[in-house]
Amino acid sequence: MIERLLHGEEEQIAFGARLGRALGQRALVFLEGDMGVGKTTLVRGLLRARGHSGAVKSPTYTLVEPYELPGGPCYHLDLYRLGDPEELEYLGLREMLAESALVLVEWPDRGAGWLPEPDLRLVLSYAEGGRARRLRLEGGTALGCAVVSGVSEG
Repeated sequence: MIERLLHGEEEQIAFGARLGRALGQRALVFLEGDMGVGKTTLVRGLLRARGHSGAVKSPTYTLVEPYELPGGPCYHLDLYRLGDPEELEYLGLREMLAESALVLVEWPDRGAGWLPEPDLRLVLSYAEGGRARRLRLEGGTALGCAVVSGVSEG
């Protein structure tokens, strides 16, 4: 596990990029934290590091935003508006997890009981009166622990 403070949007994007370079082609990553704490900002850095040059928007209303990246597909999910975890079946999450893809899930608690355990759990919270973000990154599998080591060394 690693913890650090991120001061401003640029540091959030930079950490996302670092994580994007450390991740392989396939992983399940949970992104947790309050509304507006910067989960999608961090994802923007991650996607840019993996070759995406277009806009990165929060999939709050669409629930899933797919990206075709040079290293393979990436799915960014925001489950905040999910009514029932079983709706994940209709979104095609089972297929996303079966393919060699990077799956990023915001608000994973809304999919409790349906989502498998993640390779990585990234938790963002407000710090220093909202001027900074506290980031905690934990590996949940051998793959996730290797990514945490790679991010902390890099």
